[in-house]
Amino acid sequence: MIEVEGERVTTATMMGGLANYLGCAEPALRLLISIFLGFPFAIIYRRMLYKKPPCIQHIYFIVCGLLLGFWNFGWTIGHSAFALCATYLILFILGGTTLSVLITFIFNMAYLSYGYWTTTTDDYDIKWTMPHCVLTLRLIGLAFNYSDGHQDESKLSINQKKVSLKVLPSFLEVAAFVYFPGSFLVGPQFSIKSYLDYVNGNLVECGSKDNKPSHTSLEAGINRAIIGCIYLAIYQLGSSYVSDQYMMSDEFYNENYIKRLLLLGLWGRLHLYKYISCWLLTEGVCMTFGLSYNGKDKNGIVKWDGCKNVDLWTFENATQFNHYILSFNMNTNHWCAEYVYKRLKFLGSRHASQFFTLLFLAVWHGFHSGYYVTFMMEFIIMYFEKDIAPALLKNNQLQMTINSFPSNILVWFVMKLYTLVFMGYSFCPFILLSYTRYVGVYSSVYWIGHLVFFSYPLIAPFIKPIIRGKNNSQRLHRD
Repeated sequence: MIEVEGERVTTATMMGGLANYLGCAEPALRLLISIFLGFPFAIIYRRMLYKKPPCIQHIYFIVCGLLLGFWNFGWTIGHSAFALCATYLILFILGGTTLSVLITFIFNMAYLSYGYWTTTTDDYDIKWTMPHCVLTLRLIGLAFNYSDGHQDESKLSINQKKVSLKVLPSFLEVAAFVYFPGSFLVGPQFSIKSYLDYVNGNLVECGSKDNKPSHTSLEAGINRAIIGCIYLAIYQLGSSYVSDQYMMSDEFYNENYIKRLLLLGLWGRLHLYKYISCWLLTEGVCMTFGLSYNGKDKNGIVKWDGCKNVDLWTFENATQFNHYILSFNMNTNHWCAEYVYKRLKFLGSRHASQFFTLLFLAVWHGFHSGYYVTFMMEFIIMYFEKDIAPALLKNNQLQMTINSFPSNILVWFVMKLYTLVFMGYSFCPFILLSYTRYVGVYSSVYWIGHLVFFSYPLIAPFIKPIIRGKNNSQRLHRD
């Protein structure tokens, strides 16, 4: 509390006023400040706790994470502590068994779903469920890692061998892994094996002779944070021109059709920038701590991209939807690939595994219909691209034409427009969440994405032979 002109003004009032001035919600401002607080926490760690006894490091990380959680969510941060204790108890009693994995998976997903059910509103909520969804993946991954450590190694993949656990870490170690201040609130995901190697001094040996961490990690972290701030500024400026309210207004509906499509793509991309800015900042924090060490490149230069959650070069040059998947929310995608997609191999169908992985992601995000529509759009668009690509590649005349200098520039431009518009189209329900909101936007563009992509499986048998070309089709029939 502080005294201002005879009135008592609380910190909450000050935060609310600052949020109004900046044109954002108070919970969003708190979250952003909390991410930035990771940098001073990292500086303190570098100067005072680097390579100190692991138990001291664990306690420091737990205290920092809990402080950030309490400042954002108050006593509801206790939900994370309950899930942590319950999961550890399950693993401690049942050991590294398939049953422990199953119970851990069901318990954590059910608890997260309970949180969504009791707190969800019509808007995107920054409540205790936000860090809890990160926690859910972390605890489920822990159970899988512990189970893999008790399996026949010949049946494990290279990555599973790398992160498997022969022995259950101590409760202090798991708690510190959960509340690590650089990733507790919004990620990124990383394995507990990496965390333990980090605090035990086995992840990297690049400190100076005076037992201080390498300055290259600090420089890399600051550079990443600067880029994150640039993306955040672009989002703030852009959203003032193309806001959510504008997209649902008569003013947008009255624009000409082409402009509506372009604005839809621009609006969706700006929202992607919002997520990217947060991830870049948290990457910067993890780099500053030194957790993101990822070996050295061919020139012997240290790489600090072990916690990278977005590949900006691939993202900004995307001409296919697969480029977005490869470059956006990379750690969560990797987690889903390792702990969901590959574990569904018994289904015997790549499409089935992909469908249930995307369904898992939708449930993990919450109950809003917008999540399910967005991931269904991702599924059908990826099916479209993977199915039509071989036909395009088999048309030699088409390939010769588009690979010529003037043509490939035109093709690149068309593909950029394609990914811009339809990424915005697909992401629209994820942003607006409720059917009553996004149905108006979809209606304004005549449901073009649904018409194009959901009709493709029906017309594919007729158009693929045409795309391949006459000569190629005849040759295929002869073969």
